[in-house]
Formats: sequence, C-alpha cells, structure tokens
Amino acid sequence: MPEPSPRGYASGRRRRDQVVSAAFTAFGTVGYRQTSMSQIAADCGVSRAGLFHHFPTKESLLEAVLDERDRRHSLRFFEGAPGPGHDGLDHFARLVALTGANATTPGIVSLYAVLSAEATDPAHPAHAYFVRRYENSRRHLTMAFEDLRSRGLLRDSSVDGLRLAEEIIAIMDGMQIQWLLSPTAVDMPGRLRERLTEIIRVELPEVPPTRAAEL
Repeated sequence: MPEPSPRGYASGRRRRDQVVSAAFTAFGTVGYRQTSMSQIAADCGVSRAGLFHHFPTKESLLEAVLDERDRRHSLRFFEGAPGPGHDGLDHFARLVALTGANATTPGIVSLYAVLSAEATDPAHPAHAYFVRRYENSRRHLTMAFEDLRSRGLLRDSSVDGLRLAEEIIAIMDGMQIQWLLSPTAVDMPGRLRERLTEIIRVELPEVPPTRAAEL
C-alpha cells in the first residue's frame, strides 16, 4: 500500500482540526451529551465515515476537545507571560481574567464540572487527563506563590505554597459549580480576586480589557 503524500497528511490534519474545532463549539454551547457525532460531522462538512476515521468514538473526540481547550488557554493565558512561577502577580492576574473568560463558554465549564467528577473513576476515559491537569495546576500555582513569598508579598509567609494552591483550585472549582447553578448570583473572577487579595500584600495588576477578551 503506498504511503500517504505530505499533501495528504496536511489535508488529513486540517480535516482533523476542523472536526475538533466544530466539536469544541458544539460541546461548549449545546453540551457534550446533547451533541451527536452526526451533528459534528455536518457542522464541519465531513462524512460520518470521515469523522470516525479520525475519532472512532465520541470519547476519543472528547479527549481531543479537552486538549484543544487547554492549548487555547495556554496560548492566550501564558502568551507574553514570563512563565509560571517567574512572576506570581502576573500569573494570578491572568488567572482572574481567564476565570472571567470562562463565563463565555458555559457548555465547556459544565462539561468540565461533570467530567471531573465522573473521572474520579480510574476506568473513565478522561481519568488520566484530569489527574494530569490537576497535577499541573497545583505545580504552577505553587510556583507562583513561592515567587511571591521570595519577594515578601505574602501576608502570611509561613503558609505552605502547595496548601494555598490547593485552596485556590478548590475555590475555582466550587465557584464554577455555583455559577452554573446561578449565573447571575455568582461573580467568579470577583470572588477569586477577593481571596487572592486576602493572601497577597499588594493589588493584582489589571489585565487590559482587550487582552482579557482574547482569553
């Protein structure tokens, strides 16, 4: 059997990216359970056979969407940043802005809330993804807090950085669930900024509106 040409590889990659982009939009607006594979195929203009060539199961497509969401956030959240742990104030300012941006994709927020609970089962297809995601989150936040400690910017310098990181993750996850239940009553970025202000001696810098809108 002849090997696919470079042009064939590029075409296949573009088609795969189109599928992931269509699924990202559908899962984020309609929801994972309410979106069918047939609808995704129609949205990106491929046949069902073409869709299943790239993603044989809905679960495999879900994993690709989760990775794509992280890729987009990484490009925007860390774009121009000195890197996690190198400037804690910048890191947390961007995190607050990112939390506000999440409110524009309720379907993706809901998907994460449901899947993170379901994925506590080691047999769940997204289990490894969420284990890795929380490990990375704890590490990056701990590095950011340790940077602030080294600069004398923590109100209580005796508090462990990992403990603070775990607390911030718990606040973010808990506020997302409350926001999903009552969007108009919960200010996710506001509550996060408030708690960070209680931990950090100085005010967080504001992310420019144009920058926050891109997150």
